[in-house]
Amino acid sequence: MAHYKEYVGFGVAGNFALHLEQAGESADFKEVITDDPNGPKGIFPFYIPNRSDFLGIYPLSNDTIVLPPELCNVQIEPEVALICDLKYDTLGNITHIIPKFFGAYNDCSLRIEGAPKISHKKNWGECSKGLSKTLIPIDHFGRGGVMDRYRIASFLRREGMLMRYGEDVELTGYSYFYEKLIEWMSNQINTQTSVGPLEPINEYLKEANLPKQAIISIGATRYTHFGETNFLQENDEIIVVVYDNTKYCTNPILSMANRNAFESEGISALVQKVIHG
Repeated sequence: MAHYKEYVGFGVAGNFALHLEQAGESADFKEVITDDPNGPKGIFPFYIPNRSDFLGIYPLSNDTIVLPPELCNVQIEPEVALICDLKYDTLGNITHIIPKFFGAYNDCSLRIEGAPKISHKKNWGECSKGLSKTLIPIDHFGRGGVMDRYRIASFLRREGMLMRYGEDVELTGYSYFYEKLIEWMSNQINTQTSVGPLEPINEYLKEANLPKQAIISIGATRYTHFGETNFLQENDEIIVVVYDNTKYCTNPILSMANRNAFESEGISALVQKVIHG
């Protein structure tokens, strides 16, 4: 995971129908006005290289989530992450976001009321985020490309029992995806200001000397009833799986999760043990 330390880390908020409502966060965006009421609400930072505050702490792990020292509800956010190249104009504005790889991601989040910004719920220290070691190359980030075939599922193992945590959904179920998502993200990064829970992303990029690569998580999927009502405990095991639906269906993925043994072809799996800080 250390080779991502020079990558900037962003997330897209509200890019899957009903997730914000399930997470109890829809009220956080009451001050945010969007052109599309069904579209994403904004972009948040979770890691800015060389920054002096908490956003400069490298949070990614492929095998561990460390719970915060204070008593707080912590919830898995099963997502897909895009590994992207970034290009800028002479003024430091984003001109191109070029997705190169994708994989399973856990945008693990604190459920606390009154946090001034989304980022305050996202990075509480080392091992507060998850990214699979196995990333899948993107041939074409658009219809007809490899991601058309993929789905995402997530599970929680607790005391030997495996439960579905998020719904098993196709990646094309994201509200904004492909060209529409890229266009929206580019504009949002360049124009987003500090309003409500959002932050001025473009300013952060300039302060970080315009990083050339980014990890962008594109939104958490909907929870099952179990996922919506159960928070992380010590010794839990988190499993997020992104899989090729032309090679596997739901039952084989469930069987692999039960065995904790995933096929190498057409699967990006993230397995993390939960420990106390």
